[in-house]
Amino acid sequence: MSTSVKDVESARDWLASFGPDPAGGMTRLLFTPDWLDAQLALKQKFEELGMVAEFDEVGNLVGTYQGTDGTDDVIACGSHVDTVVQGGKLDGALGIFGGYLAIKDLIETYGAPKKSLRIISMAEEEGSRFPFVFWGSKNLVGTVPESALSNIVDSDGVSFTDAMASCGFHMRTASSSPLDNVKAFLELHIEQGNTLEMEGKKVGVVTAITGQRRYNIRLHGEANHAGTTRMCYRHDVVQVFSQIVTESIAKANAEGDPLVLTFGHIEVTPNTVNVVPGDAMFTMDCRHTDKATLARFSEQIETDMARIAAEHGVEIEIDRWMDEDPVPMDPELVATIEQVAKDSGANYRMMHSGAGHDSQIIAPHVPTGMLFVPSVKGISHNPAEYTEAADLKAGIDMLGAALYDLAY
Repeated sequence: MSTSVKDVESARDWLASFGPDPAGGMTRLLFTPDWLDAQLALKQKFEELGMVAEFDEVGNLVGTYQGTDGTDDVIACGSHVDTVVQGGKLDGALGIFGGYLAIKDLIETYGAPKKSLRIISMAEEEGSRFPFVFWGSKNLVGTVPESALSNIVDSDGVSFTDAMASCGFHMRTASSSPLDNVKAFLELHIEQGNTLEMEGKKVGVVTAITGQRRYNIRLHGEANHAGTTRMCYRHDVVQVFSQIVTESIAKANAEGDPLVLTFGHIEVTPNTVNVVPGDAMFTMDCRHTDKATLARFSEQIETDMARIAAEHGVEIEIDRWMDEDPVPMDPELVATIEQVAKDSGANYRMMHSGAGHDSQIIAPHVPTGMLFVPSVKGISHNPAEYTEAADLKAGIDMLGAALYDLAY
């Protein structure tokens, strides 16, 4: 592929010129001026390449280069253009500027493809402005009911629908979708973890996106004097929490990769030095690529937590508020990407994604594949998010080679 490291750096920095945060990093939130400016500038880029570029009703930008085989078949790639608050230059953005560079190189090198090539700059994935995620991809695969957006406002009190209207978009009513006739969808993304870097690999071929179960767990014990309440008479929620964490993490380690278990947040009441804590709320996040294993393990932990609480005379409320199944990538596309990696001599690794992506929304509807490039120190959602430009180029070249295999 003829895309140079300089081309990659230039495209990366150009897209990052929309939404730099004065406090550091990138803040390009859905339906804000920076977001709209980025989408409009991308539309112009796509059109200059000879694509037909247009927005769908909800704000997804779709650029299509017409194929020559006389069919309506489309090979697509893309990702999302929004960022988290004070995020990096690459999460989501790589799939957009990388997809653009890959398609540009193919057209300039080989001319028009047989099957149409399409890039989709999805409106939103992160949920950083409004408490709603995957707005772009969810609208690609179906109509999001307006009731799902009722009472949703941002931190300034602006409603989702008002913000959308301010950019000229509205709720989806069309029966058609930019995914119509798409025979394969590919997403290039940074890993957002450190596996590739730690193992010295340059490209990850993604086999599945993990399923997730998330919990809010409340413990109700008895607050009492720290000096006068003997240990044997206590109903201490921190003691219960500590035992739950210790036993659960030990079981997660015994279960092994790819299962991960995280206790990420705890609030204790009264949270003072001289009172036995009587109430606590904590979170738990459990992920695995196999649905049955995820269910078996997490339900065992639920049982364990109830047992531990009962042993200490503490009440427990377990709220499993998220239950997302794992999403496998299309086996044929995985095989295609792996073969491209072998043919190019790439130093690659087969792996799963521990983070969520637009691909998990699209995969149940369209054959989908993903490629990862390394993240330095595994850092993401952070101004320090970084991938060496040479590694970005390697991922873009792999994406281009896969698109060539599928469309030419």
